[in-house]
Amino acid sequence: MSEQKNQKINRLLASLGDSELVSSRWLQAHGYSRSLVARYVASGWLASPARGVYQRKGGRLQWQGVMRSLQQREGLPLYVGGRFALAMHGHEHYLRLGEAATVTLYGPVRPPGWLDELALPERFVFCGKPPFDWPLPHFTVEMQSDALREQGLEWNEMLAGAEPFVCSTPERAILELCDGPSGAALVYEADALMQSLATLRPKRVAGLLRHCRSIKAKRLFLALADRYQHAWLRRVPLDRVGLGSGKRVLMPGGRLHPTYQITLPRDLDEHLG
Repeated sequence: MSEQKNQKINRLLASLGDSELVSSRWLQAHGYSRSLVARYVASGWLASPARGVYQRKGGRLQWQGVMRSLQQREGLPLYVGGRFALAMHGHEHYLRLGEAATVTLYGPVRPPGWLDELALPERFVFCGKPPFDWPLPHFTVEMQSDALREQGLEWNEMLAGAEPFVCSTPERAILELCDGPSGAALVYEADALMQSLATLRPKRVAGLLRHCRSIKAKRLFLALADRYQHAWLRRVPLDRVGLGSGKRVLMPGGRLHPTYQITLPRDLDEHLG
């Protein structure tokens, strides 16, 4: 290879680090032709863990690196939220024995197809658009933490010295979980997790409730918080929180919460572990 071509591959390898990925789309947009990428693979510089995506030869394939690549290199407004974000923050109730960890992704766009083809112990599940009226920004490294916190998001660095990625705070994650498919299973899990959420921040909860578009999620969240009489709930103003009108039936034959007018399973106490 010429000196110029050597510099080009060296720049690419340096930017990738040990665990990040780069797509064919990104490579072509930055001047790496298909033939040049094929040459890098044949020369042992790059490896392709799935069709259309590449990493350093000998690099580590980790879900954290995948998230950084999706957010910062691919520029996709996708983030870790809901159930998996709560688990990251230490709030996990159900141990799914024998099942791979499921990274729950939220955002207005679907992730690329190669995501499902990666040979990772974890699997990614796209949960769709989050139940909030904020437009999601592109998660560049220049984005300030304060701007993220306004939406209940934050930078999370799980590997020392590695680039962080964006995930939901516990306040946002539990509301995202409450917006999941209706049914008893949803309530059992949300209830068990709510029991451990005794230190949520009232100001952040209030802002999220005001910007949440899902009446079901807000009512279920408030009914479960009321059930455990969390101290922070008394400091959350609800005067500007739209809760809709009428009853919300999550399951037929359930018990209607007198304040938030949403049905909860009658056997809820029996499912607490």
